[in-house]
Amino acid sequence: MLKLIVFDCDGVMFDSKKANCMYYNHLLAHFGLVLMSESEEDYVHMNNVADSVQHIFRHYTLPTLDEVHAFRQLCEYTPFLKYMAIEADLVEFLEITSKYYHLAISTNRTNTMIPLLRSYNLEDYFGKVVTAATARRPKPAPDGLHEILTHYNCEPEETIFIGDSVLDEEHAKSCKVPLVAFKSPHLQAAYHVNNFLEILNLPPFRSTKH
Repeated sequence: MLKLIVFDCDGVMFDSKKANCMYYNHLLAHFGLVLMSESEEDYVHMNNVADSVQHIFRHYTLPTLDEVHAFRQLCEYTPFLKYMAIEADLVEFLEITSKYYHLAISTNRTNTMIPLLRSYNLEDYFGKVVTAATARRPKPAPDGLHEILTHYNCEPEETIFIGDSVLDEEHAKSCKVPLVAFKSPHLQAAYHVNNFLEILNLPPFRSTKH
C-alpha cells in the first residue's frame, strides 16, 4: 500500500530552466565569459550547484573555482525565483495527497529549496526535504531517498518517486522505488504522466478514495 510520495523539484514541481539558465549565465557574465551552450543548460538543469559550476567553468583557468564559489556565495538566488513557473495543478495535487500520504522532496537544489517553498507557501505540505546540501551525496546517489525512507519508516514498495531526468531515474532505481516519469517519455519508469492529476489514476492510488 502506498504511504509516501517523494518529489523532485526542477522540471517536476516547477519549470525552472529559465531561472537556472539566468543564474548560471549571470555567474559567467560577471567574469566576462561567454554564456552557456544548450548542452550546458541541460547539464545545470539536472545537477547540483557545485558540479554545475565546475562544468560550465571547466575550460577556463581563470577565474579559479574558489573565486567563482566566493562570488556565488555573495550572489543570492532569490532574485531568480520569480522566473520559475509552478506546475498548474501542483497545489491541487498536494491538497489531495497530503490528506492520505507522507510527502517529501529529494532534490539537487541546495540552500534555495526552502526559500522557494516559502515563496509559494508550499513548505507545510512536506514533512521531509533533502537537498544536495543536506544529503551525504547528491543525486543520483541513493542517500537522499534512503534518508527519506528511513525517516518515515517506509519500504520502497510503499513509495513512489516523481522525477523528470536520468538522474532521477538512477536515484529511484538505486533504492528500488518505482519512478513516475513527469513529462519525460524517454525515461525508464513504472509510470509516465504529463500532469499531476493524472497520477491519481495510477494503480498505487486506486485503493484511496480521493
